[in-house]
Amino acid sequence: MLLGVEGFFAWRLHTLSAQQEQIKSDYSDANNITLGLFSVDQWKDKVAGIVNHQVRHFKLSPKEKQELQVEVEQVIYALINKAEAMVNKPQKSLGAKIKQLAVKTFVNTDKIKAQVPAFAKSIIAKIDNPKQKAQLSNMAMSKFNEARHSDTLDSTRNANQSLTGKLYRKYGVSSTDQLNQKLGSLLATIRTEMFTYCFAMQGCILVVLAVWWFSRKNVALHAPLFIMSLLFAFVLLVVGLTASMIEVDCRIKSLDFVLLSEHVVFKDQVLFYESKSILGVVKVLFNQSGADSIAVGVLILCFSILFPVTKLLSTGIHLLSKRKIAENRFIKFFAFQSGKWSMADVIVIAILMTYIGLNGLLDRQLADLNIKSDDLTILTTNNTALQPGYIIFISFVLYGLILSTILKAITPYDAH
Repeated sequence: MLLGVEGFFAWRLHTLSAQQEQIKSDYSDANNITLGLFSVDQWKDKVAGIVNHQVRHFKLSPKEKQELQVEVEQVIYALINKAEAMVNKPQKSLGAKIKQLAVKTFVNTDKIKAQVPAFAKSIIAKIDNPKQKAQLSNMAMSKFNEARHSDTLDSTRNANQSLTGKLYRKYGVSSTDQLNQKLGSLLATIRTEMFTYCFAMQGCILVVLAVWWFSRKNVALHAPLFIMSLLFAFVLLVVGLTASMIEVDCRIKSLDFVLLSEHVVFKDQVLFYESKSILGVVKVLFNQSGADSIAVGVLILCFSILFPVTKLLSTGIHLLSKRKIAENRFIKFFAFQSGKWSMADVIVIAILMTYIGLNGLLDRQLADLNIKSDDLTILTTNNTALQPGYIIFISFVLYGLILSTILKAITPYDAH
């Protein structure tokens, strides 16, 4: 019964780990920096919103009215001066001279110039009229929309629209905000369940060890109990190899800068995301074309996967078989001496050190991107974290060491 419960917990943890990896991959795709900060369409939409708001809610302050009136007056004065210069230009024909004399007689440019301030004020009043502002806004926005909907150089637009549309349909949402909210909720639930099943699996192992303690003097139970213990170890190993162990997630949490007195904000822009299990790493290495990558993949496969599996099988064969088979060099080597060849414990330390080093490096690198000023604010976040698969793999390594010690104590044959 306990083994069945352990198997159920393991299946659920493995399933939830795969779901979490897929959901986070979808989240990363939907919020990738290429679809946000580096997307022409995103910039067009955000700038369009600002321009629309600025145009629709255009309002002149008293200071701006005064400055604009001065500008208008200067333009009108320039026009009057130009017209006066044209009138005063020497004429050759009699008709032109008569027209020039008439203009000088009936047109007083000084009186016209005296009316310029009042005329400029009237123009400003017309511009500030709500009806006129609405007409100007419509004209400005029509021209802006023409430019906005024209073809751009965003070569990834079709691919991006196809990706986001697919994700919207997959999760039953209609916008990126809804998608992020739903994925965030799903991930929070899955993470809680994953660690619940992870600690439940460890609880089952503690129960097994407790049974060993209370049955240590009952020799008749040693063999069947040890075989059952090996099955528990196999369950731990399978989950430890297939569940995600480490997750690298680097983001620009928030980029906020001021454009036309309004804030342009990009949130949760994913710079990099990757999540891998040990088997996932081996698969990636085998898919590389370089001989060095394949060689490393073979080493990890042999010493971190095949060796532990062979060791577990050999311990069971050694305990259950007759002396001739139990004393076989191959069986004894893997049952008692292969521990120093196995890299399972090395993998545990390597992943931990990689996490510590990588986490510190990413923290420093992302910290260099942080900027905080009146016009620009950039906040980065490093969500790199160890996953339940790592905890389960540690549990397997420690549990395997305990089983080796138990085997040496209960074996009826030579353990050397």
